[in-house]
Amino acid sequence: MPKLPVISGIEAIKALERLGFTIVRQRGSHIVLRRNSSGCVVPNHRELKLGTLSGVLKQAGVSLDEFIRALHV
Repeated sequence: MPKLPVISGIEAIKALERLGFTIVRQRGSHIVLRRNSSGCVVPNHRELKLGTLSGVLKQAGVSLDEFIRALHV
């Protein structure tokens, strides 16, 4: 199992958009994405902490392998 990468909020959003998520709204630095009935909130920070990224993936229902493949496309 690969390790969580250190990435920015924008990079995480781009990878989630490749997985079919769309931006619904933004309030401050928090961007809400949705795919069907599942959604997640991604903070638009320069560097996401590993626990934050892990929580975003869990909220979105996306596996780490799936996310890393979308990240490197």
